[in-house]
Amino acid sequence: MPNIINQNAPLADRLRPKILNDFVGQEKIVGEGKILRQAIEQDRVPSIIFWGPPGCGKTTLARIIANMTQAEFVQLSAVESGVKDIRREIAKAAERLSESKKTIVFIDEIHRFNKGQQDALLPHVERGVITLIGATTENPSFEVISALLSRCRVFVLEKLTAEHIKILVERALNSVTELKDVKIEDEALRFLCEMADGDARCALNALELAVQSAAVYKYTEIQQLPTTPLPPPHKGGRTAKERLAVITKNLIKEALQKSLMYDKSGEEHYNIISALHKSMRGGDADAALYYLARMLAGGEDPLYIARRLIRFASEDIGIANSLALPQAVAAYQACHFIGMPECSVNLAQAVAYMAKSKKSNELYAAYGKAVEDIKNYGALPVPLHIRNAPTKLMKNLGYGKGYKYSPEYDYQEEQEYLPDKLRGRKYLNYELRLQNYETQKNN
Repeated sequence: MPNIINQNAPLADRLRPKILNDFVGQEKIVGEGKILRQAIEQDRVPSIIFWGPPGCGKTTLARIIANMTQAEFVQLSAVESGVKDIRREIAKAAERLSESKKTIVFIDEIHRFNKGQQDALLPHVERGVITLIGATTENPSFEVISALLSRCRVFVLEKLTAEHIKILVERALNSVTELKDVKIEDEALRFLCEMADGDARCALNALELAVQSAAVYKYTEIQQLPTTPLPPPHKGGRTAKERLAVITKNLIKEALQKSLMYDKSGEEHYNIISALHKSMRGGDADAALYYLARMLAGGEDPLYIARRLIRFASEDIGIANSLALPQAVAAYQACHFIGMPECSVNLAQAVAYMAKSKKSNELYAAYGKAVEDIKNYGALPVPLHIRNAPTKLMKNLGYGKGYKYSPEYDYQEEQEYLPDKLRGRKYLNYELRLQNYETQKNN
């Protein structure tokens, strides 16, 4: 069993294990025979970045490594620690190294370290003065400088399963003194393990709060529970008839007070907006509405979603349905006028419309081709005949000479508008554009 620490600490901290055999989850990286487990057991741990969702064991694993390798464990705050703090700890680590003692510097939320702070770590990681263990919920490819990332081994930690959470909750109930008198209903236990969404810290702290709030059942109210002997009464405490607390599903609901996982500034934000976009693109209105609801339930700004719909209307629908853009703009205006929660239905209408609409990315692709030509050819000169000629000098230089005024030719004139190097270049499928125009005119 894990060692119990400061009794005033949250339950999740008190139950933090000290050895790998007590660690729950992440079998793919710390299971028997796995490379990280071997490195820990052989005391040959490299600098590491742990990347995974909240409550999956990143901090716990870092502390286990420090404990099992007998290294000094130094934790720095990514928010509060500056370059001066880093240098101070590096100096201490160098002193320990001279006495053959290693130092593990653990930085939780390392993605919050700016480039200067990360640069300050780099030479000392490279020389082995410290072993760096960083933990992050964000993709380290984007958040950790490449030089530092190349000197660390990245381990991806997975979200804990409901079964993992159940093991931890039952361990708490069986090992923590104040929880031994607690009975949790099966339905409540299942609900807690599922709604914790793989976050062990969330589950354990919710359990602790539920226990603190639980009504104590009288002896006459617990006849349906297992007939195991109740603990004897103790001086100054409750009687045996009052000692069994029962945790219900409603208590767990109140204790969780947790929205569906949605970090408006984190990777999950981009995962969900990507899922919404791709669901609309694929024509799945049901999935699109689900991801819309996920974002709004997580507190996303409705105007942000509306702006994404405006982009989608031109990028993925474009000339296939010219009414999509005004529909998206109207949704934005509705969100601006009435706000949440009323505007949720306006967004739902627009999302379903986008999903069900005919699609064409021709406009998006055509614009991309034009941009590519600009990159390849630079700022090519505008043909003289379509240049404006407001002065006599410009006219003498040939500006506007030979221009055919389209209305005078019933818009059937033949003249080139592109620069000479791009003469004849086609970005749009002209026939498709005409066909779409005729269809809309007839409707």
